[in-house]
Amino acid sequence: MNVRKFTANTSREALRMLREALGADAVILSNRNVDGKVEILAMEDGAVNALEPVSTRAEQQVPDQPRFTPRFQADAPSVARPSSVRPVVAALKPMMPAIESASSAELNNVMSEIRSMRSMLESQLAEISWSNTQKREPQKAEMMREMLATGFSASLSRYLVSKMPETEKVENGIDWIKSILSRNLSTIDNENEILEKGGVYALVGPTGVGKTTTTAKLAARCVMRHGPSKLALITTDGYRIGGYEQLRIYGKILGVMVHAVKDESDLRLALDELKNKHTVLIDTVGVSQRDKMVTEQVAMLSGADTPVKRLLCLNATSTGETLSEVVRAYQGSGLAGCILTKLDEAATIGGALDIAIRQKLMVYYVASGQRVPEDLHIANKQHLIDRAFKLKRETSAFRYLDEELPLLMAGAGVMHSGSANTFSQEVSLG
Repeated sequence: MNVRKFTANTSREALRMLREALGADAVILSNRNVDGKVEILAMEDGAVNALEPVSTRAEQQVPDQPRFTPRFQADAPSVARPSSVRPVVAALKPMMPAIESASSAELNNVMSEIRSMRSMLESQLAEISWSNTQKREPQKAEMMREMLATGFSASLSRYLVSKMPETEKVENGIDWIKSILSRNLSTIDNENEILEKGGVYALVGPTGVGKTTTTAKLAARCVMRHGPSKLALITTDGYRIGGYEQLRIYGKILGVMVHAVKDESDLRLALDELKNKHTVLIDTVGVSQRDKMVTEQVAMLSGADTPVKRLLCLNATSTGETLSEVVRAYQGSGLAGCILTKLDEAATIGGALDIAIRQKLMVYYVASGQRVPEDLHIANKQHLIDRAFKLKRETSAFRYLDEELPLLMAGAGVMHSGSANTFSQEVSLG
């Protein structure tokens, strides 16, 4: 193909050049503006016709129709595209997906840049805002340090501090924060929720959070209340060496039979056989929150004919980020509540309370040791919150300095700006 390009300052001049070079029957392939000038791509009519089969050329001729059409002029009449251009258009069609893909990639890059710029601006504005807050309201800055030292997340801390009424004393601010946290932390009032109502409960959670020991503690309480004949123990832990044996030893001490199940069908059969029991406790195998077996485990417990209430064991020594992952992984169709374990090993417990508040988890018990059944206590919200502030970080390496708070709030500000409405729904201030 002999494609010619004509460039001029105006459309009229470009057309004149085209006519002089190729004649009035030339076929225009494209026209566009390039650097303020008009650029026309065209080719001779004979060159276009040479692309078509000779036998069809006569049939495709359009009689009494000019082959040259100035399509870029606003006042030009609308003329059908000559059929002789079809092969050229067909040749260009395979290139269109690549062009569209390139445009889509460029658009995605632009949107990514915009999001990055927005995040940077929000971060800088949050840093500036918090620097001003430190100067204007030093008591709020002190409250922020207190909450961060207890292990509460920066986003929740900032939200509560921003809603805190003005006060001249830090003690008053702490009392207000404690009252809000206490209002939003859900705990059972007494053990009748489990010991008197009974039912089937499964303790779930990652490896090493103390599920088997906590199961034994609950079992001992049930036996003391109703006797061994009203209780049954089930284990799904066929993976760990000695996992079944550990629970079997506890069962032998309590005088309770321990049943081992492998899958959903086994669990159905076991629960059907034990339907006359007042309470059935299921000790599940520990699985990392990132393992696909979590989904299978949740499905097995949810698929049983008998309703199974799942209690999530949360390790109080874990970080808030880890606990968030655990809750999301084990949430499934819904958790009945949680048990906070290893409180005796935790340097701070604010992170665990933060997750329980944010995820609206009912806290049943807290475990603070290995003794069975002594080291299991009913969750007392006021006691837990007071303890959180008493266990605040005292090590200088982990306490935030005044100059570090704006940087920390910059990161929290980006997340907080997108979750302010979420916090208003999750945390009740009234």
